[in-house]
Amino acid sequence: MIKAVLLDFDGTVADTAPDLGHALNRQRTDRNLKPLSIEQIRTQASAGTRGLLELGFNIKPGDDGYEYMRDEFLDFYTQHLCHDTCLFPGMIELLDQLDARKIPWGIVTNKPARFTHPLILELKLQQRVACVVCGDETAHVKPHPEPLLVASKKIAITPSECIYLGDDLRDVKASLSAGMLPIIALYGYLGNDQPPETWGAKYLINHPQDLLNYL
Repeated sequence: MIKAVLLDFDGTVADTAPDLGHALNRQRTDRNLKPLSIEQIRTQASAGTRGLLELGFNIKPGDDGYEYMRDEFLDFYTQHLCHDTCLFPGMIELLDQLDARKIPWGIVTNKPARFTHPLILELKLQQRVACVVCGDETAHVKPHPEPLLVASKKIAITPSECIYLGDDLRDVKASLSAGMLPIIALYGYLGNDQPPETWGAKYLINHPQDLLNYL
């Protein structure tokens, strides 16, 4: 029986791609490159800074100049953190239903804490969320199961009694390794080359409120 719901953040709870894209396109226009479309940016938004810089500049960790570009991107993102970011349609209704049923819900994300916690505050979720585990608060990040296991301990509910909803292959891998039920958010960014139907999750949903069918 499911007793708790854990959620990825970017591409699952919140549509952060517009503000992430603003930072990336600011870097591109500063270098006389054309801005990328929001459709292009959404596909890599769940991959964070690494994925976006590879999309925008074909640069990866270890390449010359990567650290400078990463720091610049993060500075630009900090300046434009929650201008156009919003909850996905239907997410607030899902959270309202979970609260009404007294089912705790938490956020487990690879996003660093310095961005995650201010966004949760801006989106007015701070007083409601049962736990938040960020990408720089554990020794490992997803697809390693550690962040999900830490969240499970924080809410004192065993992993087998938790759902993890995410929009990326690493979310499914982390869920399965942690012994949680993975569910794929088809409304999210889905930035992997492989179709989500092949990721290993039995359940996929088109809308946040569809998650209620599995409780």
